[in-house]
Parts: sequence; structure tokens; C-alpha cells
Amino acid sequence: MNGAIALTEGHIVYKRLIPYPLARPLLAACDRRGLKAASERSGMHYSNFVVSDEWSGITNYQIVDFAVHDMDAEKLYAVVRSADDAAFIESRLPDALYLTVSRDGLAQIMHREATKSKAVAELARFWGIPQNEILAFGDDLNDLDLLSYAGTSVAMENAVGEARVIADDICPCNDEDGVAVWLAEHVLSFS
Repeated sequence: MNGAIALTEGHIVYKRLIPYPLARPLLAACDRRGLKAASERSGMHYSNFVVSDEWSGITNYQIVDFAVHDMDAEKLYAVVRSADDAAFIESRLPDALYLTVSRDGLAQIMHREATKSKAVAELARFWGIPQNEILAFGDDLNDLDLLSYAGTSVAMENAVGEARVIADDICPCNDEDGVAVWLAEHVLSFS
């Protein structure tokens, strides 16, 4: 969930949800603009559209009326088709939230304290792993903070330019099993 929740062995070590009083007006504004929008919590998508029409692999969704929706969220998202749509969302963000827009037009809204690096740092603290031993992979804008934080960072070959610039190394793209290839070459090879 992009750093909203980190858990291990059923134990939550980090949690930064978006309170519904902050989420509701933003989701309602997106709905009035005609944007496909949703809040996500525990793998369930609460949306104003048929989520599986946009992403066939997502079948856990419920269409809701944002005016009365009252559940805290791990993440809010909207499908944006233009820079104007993203600017519309940005102009309505409360200070406690931030927005990233992926290259495929997915606008993700998170609690300002919900970042991948903060969640990973808490997991590392829980397990006693020093920062310099953390390995991270990423390919899009929502991975930048984690790639910057990790002791070693690897961007996918098809990553956005910003990720490629800050990464320590580049691996093949996801379609070519890039993470597995990199791990086999750099971690699993002992010769």
C-alpha cells in the first residue's frame, strides 16, 4: 500500500491511514468531475466505477456513494486522463495528503507520512536490519523515496527517468523477470 501499512507475522509495525473526513470531500469532488475514483482498505476497493473494467485482476470492489462513505483508507486513487485532472486533484488536497501520478495515469493519494521508505525503515528496525543492507527495486514515481532510502537501489530497465537516475543499478524490465535476474546475478551467485 505504498507505505500506508507495514506488517509482519500479523503484527502491524507501521500504519498511516487517511481519515475519512479528509478522504470524503476529495473523493466527492473527483466524482463530481466525472473521474473514476476509489478508496482502498485491506484489499477492498470502494469506488464510483466498476474497477475490474479498468484493471481485470481487481475483483474486490464495492460501488459506494462517496457522500456517505465513512471508512479510513490506506490509499485513495483516481484515473486521470490529463494534466488538468491531476491539477484538479492537487488543488483540493489537504496538507496531510500527497499525490503521485504514475505514467499510466493513476493518481495515488496517500497520507503524508505513508511512504515506502518509512514503512521499510520500521520493518528494518523491527528486524534489526541496518539501512545499508536494504535492497530496493522500483520503476515509477511512487518508488523514488524508497530507492533513495535503500542501501542499494535497482531500477527496472523500463523505469521512469527519475528512478533510473537515482538507482545504483538497472535490471531487466518486469516482463523479463528483472528482479529475479538481478538477484540471481548479484545475491545468489557466490562464485
